[in-house]
Amino acid sequence: LRPGRASCCAQARRASPPRRRGERSGRRRGRGGAAMALSLGEGGGSRLRRQLESGSFAAGEYVKQLSQQSDGDRDLQEHRQRIQALSEETAQSLKRNVYQNYRQFIETAREISYLESEMYQLSHILTEQKGIMEAVTQALLLQADRDDPALGARRAAAAADPFLPLSAKEAAASEEGRQRTLTTLLEKVEGCRDLLPESPGKYLVYNGDLVEYDADHMAQIQRVHAFLMNDCLLVATALPNRRGAYRYDALYPLDGLAVVNVKDNPPMKDMFKLLMFPESRIFQAENAKIKKEWLEVLEETKRNRVLSEKRRLEQEALPRPAPAPSESTNPFEEDEDEEEEEPSAEEEVVDLSLEWIQELPEDLDVCIAQRDFEGAVDLLDKLNEYLGDKPVSQPVKELRAKVDERVRQLTDVLVFELSPDRSLRGGPRATRRAVSQLIRLGQSTKACELFLKNRAAAVQTAIRQLRIEGATLLYIHKLCHVFFTSLLETAREFETDFAGNNGCYSAFVVWARSSMRMFVDAFSKQVFDSKESLSTAAECVKVAKEHCKQLSEIGLDLTFIIHALLVKDIKGALQSYKDIIIEATKHRNSEEMWRRMNLMTPEALGKLREEMRSCGVGNFDQYTGDDCWVNLSYTVVAFTKQTMAFLEEALKLYFPELHMVLLESLVEIILVAVQHVDYSLRCEQDPEKKAFIRQNASFLYETVLPVVEKRFEEGVGKPAKQLQDLRNASRLMRVNPESTTSVV
Repeated sequence: LRPGRASCCAQARRASPPRRRGERSGRRRGRGGAAMALSLGEGGGSRLRRQLESGSFAAGEYVKQLSQQSDGDRDLQEHRQRIQALSEETAQSLKRNVYQNYRQFIETAREISYLESEMYQLSHILTEQKGIMEAVTQALLLQADRDDPALGARRAAAAADPFLPLSAKEAAASEEGRQRTLTTLLEKVEGCRDLLPESPGKYLVYNGDLVEYDADHMAQIQRVHAFLMNDCLLVATALPNRRGAYRYDALYPLDGLAVVNVKDNPPMKDMFKLLMFPESRIFQAENAKIKKEWLEVLEETKRNRVLSEKRRLEQEALPRPAPAPSESTNPFEEDEDEEEEEPSAEEEVVDLSLEWIQELPEDLDVCIAQRDFEGAVDLLDKLNEYLGDKPVSQPVKELRAKVDERVRQLTDVLVFELSPDRSLRGGPRATRRAVSQLIRLGQSTKACELFLKNRAAAVQTAIRQLRIEGATLLYIHKLCHVFFTSLLETAREFETDFAGNNGCYSAFVVWARSSMRMFVDAFSKQVFDSKESLSTAAECVKVAKEHCKQLSEIGLDLTFIIHALLVKDIKGALQSYKDIIIEATKHRNSEEMWRRMNLMTPEALGKLREEMRSCGVGNFDQYTGDDCWVNLSYTVVAFTKQTMAFLEEALKLYFPELHMVLLESLVEIILVAVQHVDYSLRCEQDPEKKAFIRQNASFLYETVLPVVEKRFEEGVGKPAKQLQDLRNASRLMRVNPESTTSVV
């Protein structure tokens, strides 16, 4: 035992009953440190893990028992380390399992996506094979009809209406019975009388009760009654308080209806799906037999509908026999008949029985579903080219109505592709596909508007994602690079996509101006609102101007826009810095003692010479004296350096709109210094100090002011009359010689 614990252990032995030698030796071994705890091995760790994982584990009892069995704090520390190690091991194992499950989930999702694509392709291939087989069967039947005309006539009569018998009397009776049945059933459905006008060819094929389920959650929605006619499907809901009465719910033409068998998945069974782009509904039949009947009757009715429509178009395309001429005494009647016959002859030329025209609406649906936008627009161009010089007959109008519905659907999909809600990755080229197809559809204006909105959202997102660095100039470099690069790429892509649409370029210029306003807002917030120094603001504006000149590569000059948007902030910065210089000059003037400067060391004097030379004062050596003395006041030298620095930074920010602001600021700054010299000359009585003040005044008039005037003219490109008047005047202010009051 350690000496520090000897007394405590002695008291514990006196207070506790005697223990066996084995227990004491075991506890001594327990106090052997962490090495002894680690020697428990895997067996002790597994026992501890099983104990903690048991369902009857109680933390309070476990801690109480552990405290009673432990001898001192060392055992508790060792046990705590074992539990902590077990906790870390469990956490690591959990992380590995989560990562592994996440990877498996991603792989499973990818496989499901591939499988879904393959199943869709397989379904499309089977549909095509089915169509080919039906076409071959129809061709064989037509060949048999040519070989046996009588058989062909009977088959045509039966195919025109599969439910009509061959006998004329039976046909009339059956037709009348079906009409009566349809009328009786539809009288039980509220709200469908106006939607289903009575027509001679409409009759009821099949009807029955179904249960509708939610397509997403497979939850039961309602009980419905479906009426299948030879050209449409009517869905009605049951009225709760009236048995056998229904309310109208929906009406679907068979031309745009697709039936899909839903595989049984207990308890969900005996279901089938109806697809009506862009929605779908799932219904459950009473049993498997009724489900099979529904599927077969729907397919058969759709097939008969297509055949009857095709036969009708063929009949309309056949040339009609000319009516027999009737004797008339009207000499103008013959001319009127010829004029009436001409359009009918032209209408007969339109042939809509071609296979690709019959399948055009379905092919457009497939292209839209597969996101084959180019293929859909190619089909539309082919149809427009075919019908370009054809007369507009009733069949053509019906075909146009079907196609126009698909065009609206295609336009909606393309508009969604260009919406800012979609992913903005990929740059401007990612929008080229949707834009080009909208232009081919004749919607250049909408394509231009959506393209520019998409790019505006992309530019705004890119600016927001920039990290605001501590150094303002570094952030401005990144901001200018991101914005002007995006603007340049957008301009090039716009020029590529809308090369033949000159009317859209004005919209791009307006968009560029609004984007520049967004850029200037972010620029000003970081540069001017944060009260950066004038030198930093000048460097930032210089960087923005250099990037703006890159747009001249594509013939776009936005320099005047950035000037107009920044002029207010730059004016504020110049006036703020001017006020700082004036306040500093007044403060130095208040403490002016009119003494020569002593720089103490030749290095300091050489540094001052270099600074004055960089300010444009080339004759500064004539104002230096022996050793390290300068025959000028500290106030005048500081004023010279500060004024020239202000002028250099202001010239970096200069553009014509700032001419008067910069000139007035310089005049105000110079007036403060010159007025102070003038006041000191009038008030000073010591001849030696008065001579020193005159020397400083000479330096201001003959050296500083000409340098300011020359540098201003070099930077602006034209002289300033106000600065010339200051330089040519012997004194800036005419005051009463007897006055001792400052005019500043």
